[in-house]
Amino acid sequence: MLKLSDILVANQDIESFEELLPLVQEVARTGERFFRMDVKPPYPDTPENWEDRLEAAFSGLLR
Repeated sequence: MLKLSDILVANQDIESFEELLPLVQEVARTGERFFRMDVKPPYPDTPENWEDRLEAAFSGLLR
């Protein structure tokens, strides 16, 4: 199971929510089937609908 906190810890160099989306997509493409959003992204540009956007990125709905 992919956890958002694991992505954030492994990629501490990213500085925005928009940089996070491609990372979530990349990990999903490796065959990960489940995604748990266990923390809120700590970026100033994190939108109110961040959970929906990350789920869409993980599910492949964003390109």
